[in-house]
Amino acid sequence: MQFSSSSAHRSPPKITTLVLLSGLSALSLNLFLPSLPNMALHFQADYKVMQLSIALYLLVNAVLQILIGPIADKAGRRPVLLWGLALFLVATLGCIYAPNIQVFLVFRMCQAIIVVGMVLSRAAVRDLYDQDQAASMIGYVTMGMAIVPMIGPAIGGLLEESFGWKANFWLPFALGVMTLMLTYSDFGETSAKSGKTLVQQFREYPELLGSPRFWGYSLSSALSSGAFFAYLGGAPFIGTELFGLSAAEVGIYFGAPAVGYFFGNFFSGRYSVHFGVNRMVLWGCWLNAAGVAMSAILFLAGFGTALSFFGFMTFVGIGNGMTIPNATSGALSVRPHLAATASGLSGAIMLGGGAGLSALAGALLTHETGAMPLLWLMLATSVLAVCAILSVIRRERQLGL
Repeated sequence: MQFSSSSAHRSPPKITTLVLLSGLSALSLNLFLPSLPNMALHFQADYKVMQLSIALYLLVNAVLQILIGPIADKAGRRPVLLWGLALFLVATLGCIYAPNIQVFLVFRMCQAIIVVGMVLSRAAVRDLYDQDQAASMIGYVTMGMAIVPMIGPAIGGLLEESFGWKANFWLPFALGVMTLMLTYSDFGETSAKSGKTLVQQFREYPELLGSPRFWGYSLSSALSSGAFFAYLGGAPFIGTELFGLSAAEVGIYFGAPAVGYFFGNFFSGRYSVHFGVNRMVLWGCWLNAAGVAMSAILFLAGFGTALSFFGFMTFVGIGNGMTIPNATSGALSVRPHLAATASGLSGAIMLGGGAGLSALAGALLTHETGAMPLLWLMLATSVLAVCAILSVIRRERQLGL
């Protein structure tokens, strides 16, 4: 198979292809979460070591996004996507047949290459549309993507109980094969090659890093989603250890933020062009903070339950669904000629912070502490996200934009 951009593959990709590319990346993150306790038993590893399969995955995601953007701006979107998907399939087989926790974690980190789907599906949208329209389209793409993590943990819990934890890696392998075939046949190149060397591409990072608006958009997205990543690191422990839920029940409850994320992305797709990206990001950040605050108040008052904890996470999902597509579009529009580089860099900032918050959440929680350390951590990042987008709004007023 020749992974190149031939003249036969020039038509832009269909939205279903973009949704599938983004969705596979999301599925690989959270499908196996209900299996973590049993995987720890299988590998005879401590739960906190097993939980590194989330934090390390996110960390490698962040590093790869820094590299993927410039490579895709130089070589084109299509070949990078195809090679990334092929490598993901190899890494997934490595996870399935890993003989011990060390080998598993190595291949789990290699699985992070699937982030090419998320980075380049968004870059392709920005290649084809202007800022507000791109925010709307990214909203629709990630709305479809939200279906995957919404049902992923529930499916993962059922697969775990029916066939064991390895089924949660065979499913993304099968979907990865399908996605590779569809991408090969449908994803036409959306961007002209930059003609620059990789060194020249990387030298353009300071142009982005020196922009206060780029930082404001990237941090509002990173901090808002940081609340969700902290939830990823702590919620399985809270569900199984504090509330005594089964793997299948954790999977069902776990999807609460994804339900909200679906609707948040729908609002982005429907209203971003009308209200503009800044207002949508600000409203999303406030909703995110409000959901966490209400949950924390209930726990402090002694009324916290599994239903209230997971239920209020729906607001976190709605907020992220409004914040991430619009903040991403804003970050990509600061320097439109660096769309893939900006997509990778802003994603790296988001996932790098997410890796740290996920690991921190897992380390903070014990039976004695209950859920409050996680809720305080989520609330702090949510409030900082509001501050980040307010700085962008203030900056644009100063510049008269």
